[in-house]
Amino acid sequence: MSENKKKFETEAIRTQLERTQFLEHTSPLYLTSSFVFEDAEDMRASFTEEKDRNIYSRFTNPNTTEFVEKICKMEGAESGYAFATGMAAVFSTFAALLSSGDHVVSARSVFGSTHTLFTKYLPKWNIETSYFNINEPETIESFIKPETKILYAESPTNPGIDIIDLELLGNIAKKHNLILVIDNCFATPYLQQPIKYGAHLVIHSATKLIDGQGRVLGGVTVGNADLIREIYLFARNTGPALSPFNAWTLSKSLETLAVRVDKHCENALKVAEFLENHPKVNWVKYPFLKSHPQYEVAKKQMKLGGNIVAFEVKGGIEEGREFINAIKMCSLSANLGDTRTIVTHPASTTHSSLVEADRLVVNITDGLVRVSVGLEHVDDIIGDLEQALG
Repeated sequence: MSENKKKFETEAIRTQLERTQFLEHTSPLYLTSSFVFEDAEDMRASFTEEKDRNIYSRFTNPNTTEFVEKICKMEGAESGYAFATGMAAVFSTFAALLSSGDHVVSARSVFGSTHTLFTKYLPKWNIETSYFNINEPETIESFIKPETKILYAESPTNPGIDIIDLELLGNIAKKHNLILVIDNCFATPYLQQPIKYGAHLVIHSATKLIDGQGRVLGGVTVGNADLIREIYLFARNTGPALSPFNAWTLSKSLETLAVRVDKHCENALKVAEFLENHPKVNWVKYPFLKSHPQYEVAKKQMKLGGNIVAFEVKGGIEEGREFINAIKMCSLSANLGDTRTIVTHPASTTHSSLVEADRLVVNITDGLVRVSVGLEHVDDIIGDLEQALG
């Protein structure tokens, strides 16, 4: 096996910093704000980037470098930059690449804070966004204008668990010379690699499955080296860098990503199958259920179905609240991708600021419940959901 052809799990474990003189087995923490220079010439050459070296941890740090290198190998990306949070990655990516007068075409089904970025903040700089319905991909090209620069989507979506054909998006981006940016947070690079299908940039909230234990915040954007260079320069000057400690934690988490996500997916499929047959559930969405509208697309581009299950409780928003109040073991939290199963009712919590009509456009019904299926024994997860439904 050649040096460049190691399997995913091996790269996740064996990609690490060069050992120091102490010959440590695992990468050490580099908790330093800055790095010293040998002399005036070393300092000059470093700041002009004639030398590739660490200067200041807002720019680069050995721990963030290791973390980014792992994600790049997993995603098949040329370069990347790590951020303090997933939303820092989203904002910095757009801010670095867009100028006043530019236009974004995005799936309407996006994370709430991303929606706020598109509708409240980017318009301040005369950057407009047009939304397409993820279930009507044939309409995407009708939203493209001469000033359109970025095509953006999440797949699977949050919280509706819809799937979009990444290959279709890649072809549209190529045809219209657009930058295709994909939020791959729900799938992780273990289940899906959007760059294979034509994405130029891939974004992750590393806070979720990449960390996997609800401990630290983090984000990362990887992809085309020229685009990452622009993002790096923006981040270097504006300061949304990932901390060395969080980078070290996330890099260690990647060593178990494949093992954890395999089990998450196994549990999630069983939970979805249970819910699909429950009399108090109207419908269930999980990418690897045959009843999912985009099941064939999911099978084409995802290794497994992920750990998020969406379903609708009969009875609307009040029944949704009652279900949440009846939960005993599972956690009630806005996070996801944790070892612990987390249950959320978007209509009364994360998306309560949206009027019903706006929620329904992105398939967030009053009774929608999102379950981030954890690593507890699946019988206990199902048992808690069953008693809460009862």
